[in-house]
Amino acid sequence: MALYEIEVTTMKTERDSCCTPQMAGGRSMRGQPITAREPCAAMMGLSVPLAGGTFLMGTDDSTFPNDGEGPVRPVTLSPFHMGRIPVTNELFAIFVRATGYLTDAETLGSSFVVRAHLTPELQGAQPTVLGAPWWCSVAHACWHAPEGIGSSLIGRGGHPVVHVSWNDALAFCHWSGQRLPTEAEWEYAARGGLKQKLYPWGDDLEPDGRHLCNIWQGQFPTHDEAADGYAGTCPVQAFPANSFGLYSMTGNTWEWCADWFGTDRTFLLDKVNPKGPRTGASRVLKGGSFLCHASYCNRYRVAARSSNTPQSSASNIGFRCASS
Repeated sequence: MALYEIEVTTMKTERDSCCTPQMAGGRSMRGQPITAREPCAAMMGLSVPLAGGTFLMGTDDSTFPNDGEGPVRPVTLSPFHMGRIPVTNELFAIFVRATGYLTDAETLGSSFVVRAHLTPELQGAQPTVLGAPWWCSVAHACWHAPEGIGSSLIGRGGHPVVHVSWNDALAFCHWSGQRLPTEAEWEYAARGGLKQKLYPWGDDLEPDGRHLCNIWQGQFPTHDEAADGYAGTCPVQAFPANSFGLYSMTGNTWEWCADWFGTDRTFLLDKVNPKGPRTGASRVLKGGSFLCHASYCNRYRVAARSSNTPQSSASNIGFRCASS
């Protein structure tokens, strides 16, 4: 068996095949423990206080019924703080310089990159994911080399950091004195006070013809017309914030949440500060990414959800921090 057939797998259901491919194996490649500390100066001013309260979470009109988006249910949250923006390359670089942290992708030696974003030379040389050939496993792709050897972060300091696993996101949160948001907190924040709307701004994806998030336009997965101005990630403040003052809540990159992923409705009985299932194999991802397209993966809706294993990473996965 070829090496890439051992190291590269795809998620087993339609729900995840286009979204974020999964690293093979159940082992964790977590880097060194990071000591918790007070929030660093670079993070000050990047957190928005949210009042909490009761909101309607989920949807009954699901495009993907097996995702567990419903039923709609009232959920009550305590007040909390949410990151105004996803963690950027600039912020993650400060963390790495301060701690010497190595991400799971760096430890493993590869991560997943969208094939269309590779050079023609690399496109033909990289193993692709079975069932999702638009994903390639690229040697040495990581947060500071998003397309592998020869790529860099030049011009992308204000873009969301990618190729970060759930483990990596948690390490950053510990270092900055924060935590990952729960799925309920994330959805409450993304909704921006609106009741049962599809997107952070309403039900119309492009009101008055305006693009309000970074997703795929054109023929998926061969050609992204970049009608919204971007192919791949974009600066975290490229589009307007929602009414809570939060940027990039849908599109651009998927964002890790604290919860284990599950569709067993028993955990939905917890209606106050829910934290999801007690155990699981994968962690929740919310928000969709630049790779989402209406013809295949309409998961840039605020109720949409996906998941991946804690050690997995890809060029469309990032995170933002929360705190109590």
